[in-house]
Amino acid sequence: MSETQTGAPVLPILIHPAPVLRRTARPVTAADAEEIRRLVPAMFATMYKAPGIGLAANQVGSLLRVIVVDVAKDEPAPLALINPEIVARSDETATQEEGCLSLPDQYAEVTRPARVRLRYQDPEGARKEIEAEGLLSACLQHEIDHLNGILFVDHLSALKRNILLRKLAKAQKELKARA
Repeated sequence: MSETQTGAPVLPILIHPAPVLRRTARPVTAADAEEIRRLVPAMFATMYKAPGIGLAANQVGSLLRVIVVDVAKDEPAPLALINPEIVARSDETATQEEGCLSLPDQYAEVTRPARVRLRYQDPEGARKEIEAEGLLSACLQHEIDHLNGILFVDHLSALKRNILLRKLAKAQKELKARA
């Protein structure tokens, strides 16, 4: 585990087929406050170093309902969501290419609702709502899927999913052989 300039540790990102990626995360409670204070900065440090635009706690081995995202291109716009819950989805859909830090170098077109409204708590426990569209909407849905043990490949046809997962397994095997 390495440290960033902020002192937050960079956590190892779990790679498919790590079993925790298929588990459902549990809601965060007041008893988890200290863990959240430690976990959220570490998740941001890990996401930025990867680099990625979103990270769910499952991906770093924690089964708490926590996600961090930052889809801004120029100035950082970090967003930490505790116990995020989609409360409304548009009927209109949008298709975007998605990838995942837990499935490195694998990408596919995924169709999701174009807009969502979420309820969540910030790291201090304040209740909030956010409406999102475009890349932010897709990213939030992708990360909330992680909290439910769902990967972006689960939105693909069985054929596409199997091809992508075989490519990942082959790449991981070659990586291990070189190590």
